[in-house]
Amino acid sequence: MKDVHRLESATANPGRGTVLDAWERFVQGEDQVPGVRPVVAISWHRCREQYRVDPSLTEAPLAVAEIEHLPEHDVVFSELGFHAASVAHEVGNAGGVVTITDATGRILGEWGDPATLARARDSNLAPWFCWSEYAAGTNGMGTALEAHGPVAIRGAEHWCQAFHNWVCAGIAVRDVVSREPIAVLNISCWRSQLPAPAGSWLANAVTKTQCRLKGRARDSGAELLAAYTQARARSGAALAAVDTAGKVVIADDTASVLLGVPASTPAIDPTVRWNPGRPELIGAVRYASRQAAHNPGWVGTTQIFTHLSDEPTSISIRPVFLTGRLIGNLVSFGASEGAQLPQPDSTTRPRTLPRRLVALRGTRMVLLPLPEVSVAESEGSDVWLSTDQGRLRAASPSLDKLDGELTDVGFLRVHRRYMVNLSRVREIERGLKGELFLVMDDRADELVPVSRRNTPAVRRALDI
Repeated sequence: MKDVHRLESATANPGRGTVLDAWERFVQGEDQVPGVRPVVAISWHRCREQYRVDPSLTEAPLAVAEIEHLPEHDVVFSELGFHAASVAHEVGNAGGVVTITDATGRILGEWGDPATLARARDSNLAPWFCWSEYAAGTNGMGTALEAHGPVAIRGAEHWCQAFHNWVCAGIAVRDVVSREPIAVLNISCWRSQLPAPAGSWLANAVTKTQCRLKGRARDSGAELLAAYTQARARSGAALAAVDTAGKVVIADDTASVLLGVPASTPAIDPTVRWNPGRPELIGAVRYASRQAAHNPGWVGTTQIFTHLSDEPTSISIRPVFLTGRLIGNLVSFGASEGAQLPQPDSTTRPRTLPRRLVALRGTRMVLLPLPEVSVAESEGSDVWLSTDQGRLRAASPSLDKLDGELTDVGFLRVHRRYMVNLSRVREIERGLKGELFLVMDDRADELVPVSRRNTPAVRRALDI
């Protein structure tokens, strides 16, 4: 119900003149966008600074990106297709269209008013064209892929001027394990308001689809636990079962110490699984998933850093399947069985590193050069940044997301709640029990705790 209220609030008229004026200034290079909703301002920033989308683009490009989707993704597409078809008549009567996209923003299907569908094709709002933000700028489908929760984009809030006559609302279905988007359900109207029940239609469809995914994920967790139990009976090596996102379902006494998670404590439900905070493990698991998709008998080996040593530990990774569907991996420590994994930089796709962080001060967006940020702290559902301009709320929805974006540009996760700019560490203080604290060089001389599991990584990074 909360998502419905958020969507209905967002579809209220944001003030076309104010937003259009802000859009005109922003595309010319200004950074201040008073009167523009934060979700839109942040999207504009991505379009201009990161994706470099031409605001004079008149149509979406043909989708060329190939994405390997899992079998359960087909279930999502079918489920959303059923819901889209069930409301297509009502949406069509309101002059609107319903679309479904995959995780790349490629439209898979559309339904609705024939006249609006014909007009939509002028902008390539049609199957097999790409509406990600990277391809088409701010829009309901593309921005829903980037945001967590429902998104409404009206008129001049679209990044591309040619789409300013449209109003759209989208919401993404996300994998309950990895939290990565699978698909988007979207409603669009030409020069008119969205149907009043649009928020409820979208939220209900996604809620029902997510419930089905949660049930499948719990079944996968139970199967991983069973595979772990069988493997432990056959081998004396330290062992953990991890899902496809690298989160721990269960670990034995030795593996739990190496990963910094509770010992022999099953976490079958995907919402309570343990995050070991080991980027090397996550990269290895993702690589293993890609290999196992083509060769179910594949087994691999690599080395990762653990919480006990400054030296890497050998691990062996063995995929686990349920009715032909990859559900996770068994990780054996101290083993080196299977094919050698490539180095981490060759197992991941190249990505654009951020030049600035986006923060919010009231309704204004603040663009921060990375050296101006000393600490990022998770507090409840928000992330707060300690900066040279004071304490500001980050636009990023989670510290995990920031961790993935900033690890390669001099930032390090030192605690479940904290990430620091290593160049801003001024002093290191040792506690009574040997624990470490980092003294930052900001105006507040902020003291940041280092968790025991992250201590080896901090020592390596600071050469202490």
